[in-house]
Amino acid sequence: MSDPDLKPLLRRIADALEGLQPAEAAPPDLAAAGAFVWQAQGARLQPVASVAHVDLAMLVGIDRVRDTLLDNTRRFAAGHAANNALLWGARGMGKSSLVKAVHATINRETPSALILVEIHREDIPTLPQLLAILAAAPQRCILFCDDLSFDIADTSYKSLKAVLEGGLEGRPDNVLFYATSNRRHLMPRDMIENERSTAINPSESVEEKVSLSDRFGLWLGFHACNQAEFLAMIDGYVSQLDLKVDPEQLHADAIEWSMTRGARSGRVAWQFIQDLAGRQGKKV
Repeated sequence: MSDPDLKPLLRRIADALEGLQPAEAAPPDLAAAGAFVWQAQGARLQPVASVAHVDLAMLVGIDRVRDTLLDNTRRFAAGHAANNALLWGARGMGKSSLVKAVHATINRETPSALILVEIHREDIPTLPQLLAILAAAPQRCILFCDDLSFDIADTSYKSLKAVLEGGLEGRPDNVLFYATSNRRHLMPRDMIENERSTAINPSESVEEKVSLSDRFGLWLGFHACNQAEFLAMIDGYVSQLDLKVDPEQLHADAIEWSMTRGARSGRVAWQFIQDLAGRQGKKV
C-alpha cells in the first residue's frame, strides 16, 4: 500500500479512536436541588428532589448538641469560620436526623444557602475527586457521611485524614464535613490494640489511627436516653403532630413498646409514633 493510500486510512482510524473516548462530563448543576448523593462509579452528583427529614423542634433530648451544630452550620452558611463535626454515640438517638434537620432549618432561614451532599463510606477514596467538583461551586456545601467507621484492613481513612486537614490543598473553603458514627475514634478497639501489639513503635501507630478523630473540630456525643427523656420525646412528637390520646395511656403504651424493642431511643420513639398515628388514620 502506497503512502497516499495510508493517509485516509490513518485519518479514519484516528477519527474512530476519538469517537471511542468518553465525552467530557458536563459540570453538575448544583442549583437543580438542595441535596445530592455522590455516585462514585459515574463520578456524578445525583440530585435528591426531597430530603427525608424531621423538623428540628421534634428532636427532643439532644438540646445541647442540637444548638451547637446549628450554630456551627449558621456560621458556615454566613461565610464565617466553622468546624468539621463528628456526631458519635448511641444508635437511634438522632445523629443523622440532626444533620438533615439543621440543613433544612438553615435553608428555610436563608433559601438555597446550603447544599447537602452525601457520600457513602465505601466511596471515601474518591473524596479528592468530589472535592474538586465542589470547590468550583459558588454555593457552600455540607459534605455528609453517615455511619462512618473503618475496619482492620481498611486504609481509606488515610484519604479522609488528608482531606480534612493534612493535604497540600486541604479542604475547600466552601465545604464542611459532617460525619456520624457509633464509635468516637471511628475504629474498633481491637484494631487499635492490634496496631499496638504489632507495630515497631506502637504509640506512633496508634496515634496515626486515633488522630483521624482529631481532625474534627466538633465532637458531639449522643448517649442513650432514660425513661423520662424517652417519654418527653413521645410527648413532643404527639404535640407536634396533634395526635389525640390520653396522656396516661400514651405513656403506658410507649413504655410497653420500648420494652418489646429492648431499647429506648429517638428512633424507637418515632416508630411508636408512626404506629400510633397509623392507628388514628393519620400520616406523619
